[in-house]
Amino acid sequence: MKVTSIIAAVMGAIIRVVMAVAVVYVIYRGAGICYEYGYRIFTEPAISTGEGRTVTVTVEPEMSAFDIGKLFESRGLVRDAKLFVLQYYLSECRADVGPGTFELSTAMTAEEMMQAMVVEKEEEGEDSSSGGGRGAGSSSETANPPAGGAASESGDTGSDTQGQDTESGDGTESGAGA
Repeated sequence: MKVTSIIAAVMGAIIRVVMAVAVVYVIYRGAGICYEYGYRIFTEPAISTGEGRTVTVTVEPEMSAFDIGKLFESRGLVRDAKLFVLQYYLSECRADVGPGTFELSTAMTAEEMMQAMVVEKEEEGEDSSSGGGRGAGSSSETANPPAGGAASESGDTGSDTQGQDTESGDGTESGAGA
């Protein structure tokens, strides 16, 4: 009887150690996957370098972020639809992205694609996002400056500022004297 209890105690200890090792392994692998995914949210490169391939996509009004991600993944614009969804929800221009037909490139990052999908709101005069400068909305920029920008409040250089307002690729404007 003593041998049986010793064997049971040893087997119980082995099972506990195996379970502890399995739990540590699962936590370690999960943390590694989460870190890699989190890192890729902000550093995911474009699919291709150089000019890339131009793809025309149509985003419908009823499409969710995941639907857009699946569309982009099927067209070869992004590697992972789920990663695109996370990038979408963490994007600064998420509220301005709207439906329409867009010319996107495989050389664009997800953030650049979302900036290209910004729909200008004419009634609000929002031309300062990535679509700004592509239309005749320069007068509305001086009437409603972007948040944090006071280009029109500087006063007397209205005509000089109007010709020099440009976007710098990250969505910010640089006016006269900036």
